[in-house]
Amino acid sequence: MKYKRILLKLSGEALMGSRQYGIDPQRLSEYAKEIKEITDLGVEVAIVIGGGNIFRGVAGAMNGMDRVQGDHMGMLATVINGLALQNALEDAGVKTRLQTAIKINEVAEPFIRRKAMSHLSKGRVVIFGGGTGNPYFTTDSAAVLRAIEIEADVILKGTRVDGIYTADPEKDLNAVKFDHITFDDVLRKGLKVMDTTAFTLSQENKLPIIVFDMNKKGNLLKVVSGENIGTKVNL
Repeated sequence: MKYKRILLKLSGEALMGSRQYGIDPQRLSEYAKEIKEITDLGVEVAIVIGGGNIFRGVAGAMNGMDRVQGDHMGMLATVINGLALQNALEDAGVKTRLQTAIKINEVAEPFIRRKAMSHLSKGRVVIFGGGTGNPYFTTDSAAVLRAIEIEADVILKGTRVDGIYTADPEKDLNAVKFDHITFDDVLRKGLKVMDTTAFTLSQENKLPIIVFDMNKKGNLLKVVSGENIGTKVNL
């Protein structure tokens, strides 16, 4: 395997499958099998999931809700998703730990860096819920922050498209895919990979990002093996 320790970033919307909202058990099961496949090969996996399939703080604020209150609700949504993924992984025979940035002691461990790294070294998948624990920060920022803290080799951003394009490929049929692009070029071209805070943090810490289609069976294994799947962003 090219990468020994990875941080897998999944959007909350990815868990919806073909549904309009909520969690699709079949999609969860598919993801669990993909993750099990690479953990069986010795890859250490940490995961951050968004909460957009349940609630978005930004959307709440746009409708008159207090932004901080809305973001706290969004953090709880990521914990719900984390619990769902944990259950699917354990059903597939994968040992896991759920750690949260906000204390919910009856549900999950609090995030402690040394504990997280110990779990990973023992072959357990660690799911990070609750974002960074702070309002105004996205789960993209949480993913980059946790990846740096646990000394991950790469951030794998699993999406429904197969990489980064010159434009939205779902809207522009002439959009061209990048196999590789630098951090500077992403910023110069105004391409959307992650929010600016997360992206800059990744750039400053020289942590590569690979954007790929998580919904295509076998892609996660291919990426971790070093195959040219998706788009790689680095220096």
